[in-house]
Amino acid sequence: MKPISQFLRSVFSVGSNRKSPALDTRFKIKFFFSLIMSLFALQSCGDPAEIPDELLDGKVIFDPSVMTPENFLTSLKNPNPSPTEAAKPVFILCHGYSATTFEWQEFVDWSGITNNYYTSQVLLGGHGRTYEEFKSSNWKDWQQAIIDEYEGLLAAGYTNLHLVGSSTSGALILESIASGYFKGKTAPKSILLVDPIVLPSDKILPLIGLLGPLIGYTEAENTDGEKRYWYTYRPQKTLQELQEVIKKVRKDLQEGIVLPNQSKLMVYKSTHDSSADPASAVLIYKGVSPSNQVKIELVDSKLHVFTRLNFREEQISNEDKALQIKTFQEMVSLALSK
Repeated sequence: MKPISQFLRSVFSVGSNRKSPALDTRFKIKFFFSLIMSLFALQSCGDPAEIPDELLDGKVIFDPSVMTPENFLTSLKNPNPSPTEAAKPVFILCHGYSATTFEWQEFVDWSGITNNYYTSQVLLGGHGRTYEEFKSSNWKDWQQAIIDEYEGLLAAGYTNLHLVGSSTSGALILESIASGYFKGKTAPKSILLVDPIVLPSDKILPLIGLLGPLIGYTEAENTDGEKRYWYTYRPQKTLQELQEVIKKVRKDLQEGIVLPNQSKLMVYKSTHDSSADPASAVLIYKGVSPSNQVKIELVDSKLHVFTRLNFREEQISNEDKALQIKTFQEMVSLALSK
Protein backbone atom coordinates (compact mmCIF):
# COMPACT_ATOMS: atom_id res chain seq x y z
CA MET A 1 0.00 0.00 0.00
CA LYS A 2 1.30 3.47 -0.84
CA PRO A 3 1.92 6.07 1.86
CA ILE A 4 -0.93 8.60 1.90
CA SER A 5 1.27 11.36 0.51
CA GLN A 6 2.23 9.25 -2.51
CA PHE A 7 -1.37 8.25 -3.08
CA LEU A 8 -2.68 11.80 -2.96
CA ARG A 9 0.08 13.15 -5.14
CA SER A 10 -0.70 10.51 -7.76
CA VAL A 11 -4.31 11.68 -7.78
CA PHE A 12 -3.62 15.39 -7.68
CA SER A 13 -1.02 15.14 -10.43
CA VAL A 14 -3.73 14.43 -13.02
CA GLY A 15 -3.46 17.16 -15.59
CA SER A 16 -0.66 18.90 -13.69
CA ASN A 17 1.30 19.40 -16.91
CA ARG A 18 -1.45 21.48 -18.52
CA LYS A 19 -0.21 24.87 -19.62
CA SER A 20 -3.43 26.73 -18.91
CA PRO A 21 -4.27 27.35 -15.24
CA ALA A 22 -7.97 27.14 -16.02
CA LEU A 23 -9.55 23.71 -15.77
CA ASP A 24 -12.27 22.99 -18.31
CA THR A 25 -15.40 21.05 -17.38
CA ARG A 26 -14.15 17.83 -18.96
CA PHE A 27 -10.97 17.89 -16.90
CA LYS A 28 -12.88 18.65 -13.69
CA ILE A 29 -15.14 15.65 -14.26
CA LYS A 30 -12.15 13.45 -15.03
CA PHE A 31 -10.28 14.70 -11.98
CA PHE A 32 -13.07 14.18 -9.45
CA PHE A 33 -14.05 10.84 -10.98
CA SER A 34 -10.44 9.73 -10.60
CA LEU A 35 -10.35 10.91 -7.00
CA ILE A 36 -13.64 9.26 -6.02
CA MET A 37 -12.76 5.95 -7.71
CA SER A 38 -9.35 5.92 -6.03
CA LEU A 39 -10.91 6.46 -2.62
CA PHE A 40 -13.53 3.76 -3.12
CA ALA A 41 -10.80 1.41 -4.24
CA LEU A 42 -9.07 1.97 -0.90
CA GLN A 43 -12.15 1.49 1.28
CA SER A 44 -11.16 -2.12 1.89
CA CYS A 45 -7.91 -0.94 3.52
CA GLY A 46 -8.73 -1.11 7.22
CA ASP A 47 -5.75 -2.65 8.97
CA PRO A 48 -2.83 -4.67 7.60
CA ALA A 49 -3.95 -8.18 6.72
CA GLU A 50 -0.85 -9.70 8.28
CA ILE A 51 1.98 -8.18 10.33
CA PRO A 52 5.27 -10.11 10.28
CA ASP A 53 6.85 -10.92 13.63
CA GLU A 54 10.08 -9.16 12.67
CA LEU A 55 8.33 -5.77 12.77
CA LEU A 56 7.81 -3.60 15.84
CA ASP A 57 4.13 -3.61 14.85
CA GLY A 58 3.86 -7.35 15.49
CA LYS A 59 3.34 -9.35 18.66
CA VAL A 60 6.94 -10.44 19.27
CA ILE A 61 9.17 -7.34 19.29
CA PHE A 62 8.64 -4.71 21.98
CA ASP A 63 10.63 -1.73 23.11
CA PRO A 64 12.86 -3.14 25.89
CA SER A 65 11.68 -0.43 28.28
CA VAL A 66 8.27 -2.12 28.35
CA MET A 67 9.79 -5.16 30.06
CA THR A 68 12.48 -3.45 32.14
CA PRO A 69 11.52 0.20 32.68
CA GLU A 70 13.98 0.43 35.58
CA ASN A 71 16.82 0.20 33.04
CA PHE A 72 15.57 3.27 31.20
CA LEU A 73 13.87 5.58 33.71
CA THR A 74 15.98 7.30 36.36
CA SER A 75 12.97 7.62 38.66
CA LEU A 76 12.90 3.80 38.87
CA LYS A 77 16.61 3.12 38.51
CA ASN A 78 17.54 5.37 41.43
CA PRO A 79 14.34 6.22 43.33
CA ASN A 80 16.17 7.29 46.51
CA PRO A 81 18.96 9.63 45.44
CA SER A 82 21.31 11.27 47.89
CA PRO A 83 21.21 15.09 48.05
CA THR A 84 24.27 15.20 45.78
CA GLU A 85 22.69 12.82 43.27
CA ALA A 86 19.36 14.66 43.33
CA ALA A 87 21.11 17.88 42.33
CA LYS A 88 22.74 16.40 39.24
CA PRO A 89 21.18 17.08 35.81
CA VAL A 90 18.68 14.54 34.52
CA PHE A 91 18.03 14.47 30.78
CA ILE A 92 14.46 13.31 30.14
CA LEU A 93 14.79 11.98 26.58
CA CYS A 94 11.54 11.88 24.61
CA HIS A 95 11.20 10.44 21.10
CA GLY A 96 8.93 11.23 18.17
CA TYR A 97 5.78 9.82 16.60
CA SER A 98 5.96 6.09 15.74
CA ALA A 99 9.48 5.82 17.21
CA THR A 100 10.80 4.27 20.44
CA THR A 101 13.45 4.90 23.09
CA PHE A 102 16.00 3.87 20.45
CA GLU A 103 15.77 7.36 18.94
CA TRP A 104 17.92 8.71 21.80
CA GLN A 105 20.06 5.62 22.38
CA GLU A 106 23.03 7.21 20.61
CA PHE A 107 23.10 10.03 23.16
CA VAL A 108 22.97 7.48 25.98
CA ASP A 109 25.78 5.44 24.39
CA TRP A 110 27.82 8.59 23.78
CA SER A 111 27.36 9.59 27.43
CA GLY A 112 28.68 6.23 28.59
CA ILE A 113 29.10 5.71 32.31
CA THR A 114 29.21 9.26 33.57
CA ASN A 115 28.94 10.61 37.08
CA ASN A 116 28.05 14.11 35.88
CA TYR A 117 24.41 13.55 34.87
CA TYR A 118 21.66 10.99 34.37
CA THR A 119 19.63 9.99 31.33
CA SER A 120 16.01 8.93 31.46
CA GLN A 121 14.57 7.44 28.26
CA VAL A 122 10.80 7.88 28.04
CA LEU A 123 8.67 5.62 25.88
CA LEU A 124 5.65 7.61 24.73
CA GLY A 125 2.30 6.13 25.64
CA GLY A 126 0.98 3.60 23.14
CA HIS A 127 4.39 3.25 21.48
CA GLY A 128 6.84 0.37 21.43
CA ARG A 129 4.04 -2.18 21.61
CA THR A 130 1.71 -3.89 19.14
CA TYR A 131 0.03 -2.21 16.18
CA GLU A 132 -3.32 -2.50 17.98
CA GLU A 133 -2.02 -0.74 21.10
CA PHE A 134 -0.49 2.01 18.99
CA LYS A 135 -3.73 2.42 17.06
CA SER A 136 -5.81 2.78 20.23
CA SER A 137 -3.62 5.53 21.71
CA ASN A 138 -4.10 9.29 21.46
CA TRP A 139 -1.71 12.22 21.78
CA LYS A 140 -2.60 12.75 25.42
CA ASP A 141 -1.54 9.13 26.08
CA TRP A 142 1.77 9.88 24.34
CA GLN A 143 2.27 12.98 26.45
CA GLN A 144 1.28 11.31 29.72
CA ALA A 145 4.40 9.14 29.68
CA ILE A 146 6.55 12.30 29.73
CA ILE A 147 4.52 13.74 32.60
CA ASP A 148 4.66 10.47 34.54
CA GLU A 149 8.46 10.40 34.47
CA TYR A 150 8.68 14.09 35.32
CA GLU A 151 6.38 13.53 38.29
CA GLY A 152 8.37 10.44 39.30
CA LEU A 153 11.63 12.38 39.30
CA LEU A 154 10.12 15.21 41.35
CA ALA A 155 8.69 12.74 43.85
CA ALA A 156 12.11 11.12 44.19
CA GLY A 157 13.65 14.50 44.94
CA TYR A 158 15.45 15.35 41.69
CA THR A 159 15.56 19.10 41.08
CA ASN A 160 17.87 19.63 38.07
CA LEU A 161 15.62 18.46 35.24
CA HIS A 162 16.14 18.95 31.50
CA LEU A 163 13.49 18.01 28.95
CA VAL A 164 14.77 16.78 25.59
CA GLY A 165 12.26 16.23 22.81
CA SER A 166 12.64 15.18 19.21
CA SER A 167 10.02 15.69 16.51
CA THR A 168 6.52 15.13 17.94
CA SER A 169 7.78 15.19 21.53
CA GLY A 170 8.73 18.80 20.86
CA ALA A 171 5.07 19.56 20.23
CA LEU A 172 4.00 17.53 23.28
CA ILE A 173 6.41 19.44 25.53
CA LEU A 174 5.33 22.82 24.15
CA GLU A 175 1.69 21.86 24.73
CA SER A 176 2.43 20.94 28.34
CA ILE A 177 3.91 24.42 28.89
CA ALA A 178 0.97 26.12 27.18
CA SER A 179 -1.55 24.14 29.24
CA GLY A 180 0.10 25.31 32.48
CA TYR A 181 1.41 21.94 33.63
CA PHE A 182 4.57 23.42 35.18
CA LYS A 183 2.81 26.12 37.21
CA GLY A 184 3.46 25.51 40.87
CA LYS A 185 6.06 22.82 40.12
CA THR A 186 9.83 22.72 39.89
CA ALA A 187 10.26 23.75 36.26
CA PRO A 188 12.84 22.25 33.91
CA LYS A 189 16.15 24.11 33.84
CA SER A 190 16.29 23.71 30.08
CA ILE A 191 14.08 22.47 27.27
CA LEU A 192 16.04 21.11 24.32
CA LEU A 193 14.11 20.38 21.13
CA VAL A 194 15.54 18.67 18.06
CA ASP A 195 13.54 19.11 14.85
CA PRO A 196 10.25 19.80 16.65
CA ILE A 197 7.25 19.45 14.36
CA VAL A 198 4.82 22.34 14.53
CA LEU A 199 4.31 22.67 10.79
CA PRO A 200 4.67 19.46 8.75
CA SER A 201 6.78 19.46 5.61
CA ASP A 202 4.26 17.14 3.98
CA LYS A 203 1.26 19.38 3.38
CA ILE A 204 -0.95 16.31 2.86
CA LEU A 205 -1.12 15.61 6.61
CA PRO A 206 -3.89 18.20 7.24
CA LEU A 207 -6.12 16.16 4.89
CA ILE A 208 -5.84 13.02 7.01
CA GLY A 209 -9.10 13.78 8.82
CA LEU A 210 -10.97 13.65 5.52
CA LEU A 211 -9.21 10.80 3.79
CA GLY A 212 -7.85 8.77 6.68
CA PRO A 213 -10.98 6.70 7.39
CA LEU A 214 -11.02 5.56 3.76
CA ILE A 215 -7.37 4.60 3.74
CA GLY A 216 -7.02 2.90 7.13
CA TYR A 217 -3.26 3.14 7.50
CA THR A 218 -0.09 4.19 5.73
CA GLU A 219 3.09 2.20 5.28
CA ALA A 220 6.46 3.73 6.10
CA GLU A 221 9.51 2.91 4.01
CA ASN A 222 11.71 1.88 6.92
CA THR A 223 15.13 0.31 6.52
CA ASP A 224 15.59 -3.24 7.80
CA GLY A 225 17.22 -1.85 10.93
CA GLU A 226 14.47 0.69 11.54
CA LYS A 227 11.71 -1.91 11.33
CA ARG A 228 12.49 -3.12 14.86
CA TYR A 229 12.34 0.38 16.37
CA TRP A 230 9.79 2.29 14.29
CA TYR A 231 6.29 1.32 13.24
CA THR A 232 6.03 0.29 9.61
CA TYR A 233 2.24 0.52 9.58
CA ARG A 234 0.84 3.81 10.84
CA PRO A 235 -2.90 3.80 11.61
CA GLN A 236 -4.75 6.79 10.22
CA LYS A 237 -6.21 7.38 13.67
CA THR A 238 -2.73 8.07 15.07
CA LEU A 239 -1.99 10.39 12.15
CA GLN A 240 -5.16 12.30 13.04
CA GLU A 241 -3.91 12.52 16.63
CA LEU A 242 -0.58 13.85 15.33
CA GLN A 243 -2.36 16.45 13.24
CA GLU A 244 -4.55 17.41 16.21
CA VAL A 245 -1.69 18.07 18.61
CA ILE A 246 0.48 20.05 16.19
CA LYS A 247 -2.56 22.08 15.16
CA LYS A 248 -3.24 22.83 18.83
CA VAL A 249 0.38 23.86 19.40
CA ARG A 250 0.26 26.22 16.41
CA LYS A 251 -2.78 27.86 17.99
CA ASP A 252 -1.01 28.01 21.36
CA LEU A 253 1.96 29.72 19.69
CA GLN A 254 -0.31 32.24 18.02
CA GLU A 255 -1.80 33.10 21.40
CA GLY A 256 1.63 33.06 23.05
CA ILE A 257 3.41 30.45 25.17
CA VAL A 258 5.20 31.79 28.25
CA LEU A 259 8.15 29.81 29.57
CA PRO A 260 8.59 29.21 33.30
CA ASN A 261 10.93 31.82 34.80
CA GLN A 262 13.96 29.55 35.18
CA SER A 263 13.60 27.60 31.93
CA LYS A 264 15.73 28.11 28.83
CA LEU A 265 14.44 26.87 25.47
CA MET A 266 16.98 25.68 22.89
CA VAL A 267 15.71 24.58 19.48
CA TYR A 268 17.86 22.78 16.91
CA LYS A 269 16.23 22.70 13.47
CA SER A 270 17.39 21.02 10.26
CA THR A 271 17.13 23.33 7.27
CA HIS A 272 16.24 20.49 4.86
CA ASP A 273 13.77 18.41 6.86
CA SER A 274 11.31 16.17 5.02
CA SER A 275 9.06 15.78 8.08
CA ALA A 276 9.11 19.02 10.08
CA ASP A 277 9.03 22.22 8.04
CA PRO A 278 11.92 24.54 9.02
CA ALA A 279 9.24 27.21 9.49
CA SER A 280 8.40 25.33 12.71
CA ALA A 281 11.44 27.02 14.27
CA VAL A 282 10.20 30.45 13.17
CA LEU A 283 6.76 29.82 14.68
CA ILE A 284 8.35 28.76 17.96
CA TYR A 285 10.66 31.76 18.06
CA LYS A 286 7.78 34.17 17.44
CA GLY A 287 5.33 32.41 19.73
CA VAL A 288 7.41 31.68 22.84
CA SER A 289 8.41 34.30 25.38
CA PRO A 290 10.39 35.79 27.05
CA SER A 291 12.59 36.05 23.97
CA ASN A 292 15.77 36.21 26.03
CA GLN A 293 15.07 32.66 27.22
CA VAL A 294 14.73 31.30 23.68
CA LYS A 295 17.50 30.35 21.26
CA ILE A 296 17.07 28.86 17.79
CA GLU A 297 19.91 27.19 15.93
CA LEU A 298 19.36 26.25 12.28
CA VAL A 299 21.59 23.35 11.28
CA ASP A 300 22.65 22.36 7.78
CA SER A 301 21.22 18.86 7.62
CA LYS A 302 18.88 16.85 5.42
CA LEU A 303 17.99 14.46 8.23
CA HIS A 304 14.88 14.60 10.37
CA VAL A 305 16.05 14.24 13.99
CA PHE A 306 19.66 14.65 12.90
CA THR A 307 20.91 13.42 16.30
CA ARG A 308 19.95 9.86 15.28
CA LEU A 309 22.28 8.36 12.68
CA ASN A 310 21.96 4.59 13.06
CA PHE A 311 20.02 2.56 10.48
CA ARG A 312 19.50 5.51 8.15
CA GLU A 313 18.74 4.99 4.49
CA GLU A 314 20.73 8.13 3.73
CA GLN A 315 24.49 8.06 3.45
CA ILE A 316 25.87 9.41 6.73
CA SER A 317 28.68 11.90 6.18
CA ASN A 318 31.47 13.01 8.46
CA GLU A 319 29.62 16.33 8.72
CA ASP A 320 26.53 14.50 10.02
CA LYS A 321 28.62 12.75 12.67
CA ALA A 322 30.35 15.96 13.69
CA LEU A 323 27.01 17.77 13.96
CA GLN A 324 25.58 15.03 16.18
CA ILE A 325 28.54 15.15 18.57
CA LYS A 326 28.55 18.96 18.63
CA THR A 327 24.87 18.96 19.59
CA PHE A 328 25.39 16.36 22.32
CA GLN A 329 28.26 18.41 23.74
CA GLU A 330 26.17 21.59 23.73
CA MET A 331 23.28 19.84 25.47
CA VAL A 332 25.54 18.62 28.26
CA SER A 333 27.39 21.92 28.53
CA LEU A 334 24.10 23.79 28.94
CA ALA A 335 22.85 21.40 31.61
CA LEU A 336 26.09 21.45 33.59
CA SER A 337 26.15 25.25 33.55
CA LYS A 338 22.85 25.43 35.44
